[in-house]
Amino acid sequence: MSQSGVSVTPECVSAFNELKLGKTTKYIIYKLSDDNKEVVVEEKSDSSDWDVFREKLINAKSKDRRGNEGIGPRYAVYDFEYELASGEGTRNKITFIAWSPDNAHIQAKMVYASSKDALRRSLNGVATELQANDGDEIEYDSVLKHVSKGAR
Repeated sequence: MSQSGVSVTPECVSAFNELKLGKTTKYIIYKLSDDNKEVVVEEKSDSSDWDVFREKLINAKSKDRRGNEGIGPRYAVYDFEYELASGEGTRNKITFIAWSPDNAHIQAKMVYASSKDALRRSLNGVATELQANDGDEIEYDSVLKHVSKGAR
């Protein structure tokens, strides 16, 4: 359980283990349940199209206490594949992304921030983590630079 009292559903962990071990799932997008009590799987996909994944994050919605819908934060795990600059092959890094856009509702951003560690701790095998608040931070090249840091 997190600081905010939010728990992680078993489906979150099993979906992650499928991605990690099965290598058929390319990404998972997680969200808070409507009552803000659990982290749940919003979507799993085997598509490797980064732009589609990025758009799903950018267009994510959440509701405030009054039921008004607006831009919403999300958590995501992406099996990021890249070529080594040295030309010595391909590498994969399971990347945890905490997406909290600057223009999201304040309450949603606070609950997501205080709930992140509960999810993150339950996902064993994440290689790198990225906090993103702006669309530019989840451009493919920006994430590639972050993920491939230290790779040659």
